[in-house]
Amino acid sequence: MRLAGGYPWRMNQTPDTAPKTIAQPAALGFRLMALIYDCLPLIPLVMIVSALFLWLNGGRTVEHDPVIAGAEFITLWLLIGTYFVASWRRGGQTVGMRPWRLKVVAADGRPASVRALWLRYAVAWLTPVVGLLWTLVDAERRGLHDIASGTLFVRLQPARRD
Repeated sequence: MRLAGGYPWRMNQTPDTAPKTIAQPAALGFRLMALIYDCLPLIPLVMIVSALFLWLNGGRTVEHDPVIAGAEFITLWLLIGTYFVASWRRGGQTVGMRPWRLKVVAADGRPASVRALWLRYAVAWLTPVVGLLWTLVDAERRGLHDIASGTLFVRLQPARRD
């Protein structure tokens, strides 16, 4: 997979007898659909962690205790980040990305490193709206989090034999 000048990209270049996977930059709409879909498995996890912090705080909500509120935020941030990073690292896809054949890869088409994926997640949190809207002006449809981490968000075409 080449980052510059080579659309569509060929991933997993193997011997001539193996199918070639072609990937193109994913449009903003696919990113948003995957993100919405990914909320579904995260809802129960967030509810469990929130219930745990409610219990730890004696049944009181955390808004009156900044230490507990900060601990809950960090725990949730790390839990959600672990879901995304582990999914991206394991197969390049979260649950929400699979129906639309979306994948996160390094700029060279290989699996992205754990460090790059955590950076991608962190930058996405810091620039959620601008980071996604940047895909509308970038020639390769990269978000700011993709640019910062050296990753690509692509849509795979069905495998075919050349």
